[in-house]
Amino acid sequence: MVYLVINSFIVDGSVNFENYRSVYSKIVNWTALINTFKLSLLVMILSLIISFPLAWLVGRTNLPAKGFFRTTFVATYMIPPYVGAIAWTQLLNPSVGFVNTMLVHLFNLSESPFNIYSMAGLVWVLTLFYSPFAFITISRALEKMDPTLEEAARISGASPLRALIDVTLPLMFPSILAGGLLVFIAAGSCFGIPSIVGMPAQIEVLTTRIVTYVYMGDSNGIRDATALAVSLMLVANSILFIMTMMLGKKDYVTIGGKSTRPNIVDLGVWKWPAVGAAVTYGLVTVFLPIASIFVSSLIRTYSEPVSLSNLTFENWLPVIQSSQYLIPIKNSFITATAAATASTVIALFVSYLAVKTRAKGRLIPDVLSTLGGATPSVVIALALIIAFSGNLVLNLYSTLTILVVGYMVKYLTMSVRTISASLSQVHPSLEEAALNSGASWLRTCKDIMLPLIAPSIVAGWFLVFMPSFYELTMSIILYGAKTKTIGVLLYELQTYADPQNASVLSVLILIIVLVGNLIIRKLTKGNVGI
Repeated sequence: MVYLVINSFIVDGSVNFENYRSVYSKIVNWTALINTFKLSLLVMILSLIISFPLAWLVGRTNLPAKGFFRTTFVATYMIPPYVGAIAWTQLLNPSVGFVNTMLVHLFNLSESPFNIYSMAGLVWVLTLFYSPFAFITISRALEKMDPTLEEAARISGASPLRALIDVTLPLMFPSILAGGLLVFIAAGSCFGIPSIVGMPAQIEVLTTRIVTYVYMGDSNGIRDATALAVSLMLVANSILFIMTMMLGKKDYVTIGGKSTRPNIVDLGVWKWPAVGAAVTYGLVTVFLPIASIFVSSLIRTYSEPVSLSNLTFENWLPVIQSSQYLIPIKNSFITATAAATASTVIALFVSYLAVKTRAKGRLIPDVLSTLGGATPSVVIALALIIAFSGNLVLNLYSTLTILVVGYMVKYLTMSVRTISASLSQVHPSLEEAALNSGASWLRTCKDIMLPLIAPSIVAGWFLVFMPSFYELTMSIILYGAKTKTIGVLLYELQTYADPQNASVLSVLILIIVLVGNLIIRKLTKGNVGI
């Protein structure tokens, strides 16, 4: 990353701002910058408007089936964003979208009521797939909030709504802001959704411009891409810093010394309307796009209505038989397995150093892994191209190795967080007893520590494997002729109008993600996963 920043200021061997002057002298880049900011802001606001009421319903009311609804509200977090984008193009395509076609026939409309290829469509899809960031942040804070603060307001005569507005919302402000900023960063760093939904409508953002410049294949393109990537990284890290500072302040104390069991608000006559609203939200945001993907994987032709005669499993045959599909799937399994295994080994050492030692600088590797996770994927990919294209060290460009390195940089923090949390629950007396009994440090780790945290190790492995398997943004920049991955193949199928086979691959990805999530939840007893 440091080399990427330095390289952005070097032109023909001299240090200057020419790259930035050149890139921001183009109207298209200013438009992309404005679109990125506007989209991120709109998605952040809409996500908060949706997430806070949902978090309040499952955390502070007597809403039935809270566990089910909590899982439903964050289910889109489990779906790869570009797969979700493909699903919504199938639903709201102005020509052949399932929803549009149905509404046109039902109400005898002259034209389709919805067009996914628009700014509104882009905001909608981005919101659905990144609002879980805000929901998770806000719901956790609500669970930890001291109930005595709200009790005092209620005793003073405030209604539940008044207590919510005057007490809960102000105290929740840091968590609401943190959740919103997470959504802002994620939306601004996304490539898959803007490329699938935005590009057909000529809506460009910074990530799509960066990929376009990289695909130019010349030094000028790389220089322009570098300047845009550094700009994006600066914004993302600045927001991360602001978020850290906000959450670090002590002005907002929501956890008291007494029981933190939340007050449960009786919804009264609003209970079943709230259930209806929650069910509707789940059907629209989760069931509808997943059903669309499954139906599209079986449909014979889009020009005919969906019926049993228009459904077939023939679309699955090329995926099973053709090397065009098998090689990218194999590459994805190889790179994801390698990245997950290497990341887990590194995470063990990083976590042990941070949690179980008092060495100076012990938190530096942990912080670096967090920064890698917070850095936009396009920035990581571009940094790897510049660093490992033979100019600085090794030439790894267009190899599986550079893909593995990219996945590790981005997803190592997931394994570190999972293993660190598990290690922190192992009491030091267990390790001390083994050492006092004459066991070596290695023997202690092998016989005591590793067995105790084994489920979290496996969970951490899967948390790296799953996003690495279906990763698109870095892969679309780093892959070569022989290193195409399933994410790249799916993107190409969707881009070049082969929706049936794109849907087949999407179903395959969803199955792998679902199975992986179930394994993680089983191993961690529901503490990790969705």
